[in-house]
Amino acid sequence: MSTKKRILFIANEMSPYLELTEFAEIVNKLAVLSNDNNMEVRCIMPRFGVINERRHRLHEVVRLSGINVSIDNDDYPLVIKVASLPNARLQIYFLDNEDYFKRKNIFTDDKEKWFEDNGLRTVLFCKGALETVKKFGWPPDIIHCSGWMTGLIPMFIRVAYKKEPVFSNSKVIYTIGHNSFKEKMGADFLKLATINDHIGKKELDILKDNNNTAMFRAGATYADAITFGAENVDKKLVEEFSKVKGKKVLKFNAESDLTDYLQLYADLSK
Repeated sequence: MSTKKRILFIANEMSPYLELTEFAEIVNKLAVLSNDNNMEVRCIMPRFGVINERRHRLHEVVRLSGINVSIDNDDYPLVIKVASLPNARLQIYFLDNEDYFKRKNIFTDDKEKWFEDNGLRTVLFCKGALETVKKFGWPPDIIHCSGWMTGLIPMFIRVAYKKEPVFSNSKVIYTIGHNSFKEKMGADFLKLATINDHIGKKELDILKDNNNTAMFRAGATYADAITFGAENVDKKLVEEFSKVKGKKVLKFNAESDLTDYLQLYADLSK
């Protein structure tokens, strides 16, 4: 039986597939570094339409077919695709949906107008990622979430999925980045985020501002450890989460060789 620690990276961007902020490259480096340090690594991200399937050699994972994500009493089918990270022996899993991820724009249309369904797309990705891990039957020791789009995952794990055996021993790290949008998540976002009443009003209150900062705040609040992934993070978030009782916090360090992350993974998985 393998004694390797298992680490799952969930991100809305990762080099070389999608680079929206500087943290896309860091996710890549962390995955490779973890793999090189004898950890069993898997990564999950959305298969946005801008990601070239042929160039990156994505192909459908037949054994993971049939995943339907239920949100607000509607079912959304997911197709799971996989690629091998160049120059590394680890797999990247991509969540695809014809209506919500395949479009050729990421969060805004050709006129840079915010997509009205970004809230639904976010809930679909967050819940879809966790349903995919359940389908793996692969219990991660560490789940490292980065990007605002993953902000619901720590809450979902601690509340809606708390009785799922696959997550029973998982420690969650959340990386706060810089704010990248000013729009609201949508009038129906909080209702969608209940994922069919599995998340209550108490939990959703943290998302009441319904914006980029709220997504980061939710992720950090429910995570076991917090890291800062950019220098220009919202000052309110820096003040709020730089020193949190009972949580390990890793401050932003532009000169870091990322071994401080490896130490964080080791400390949490003891």
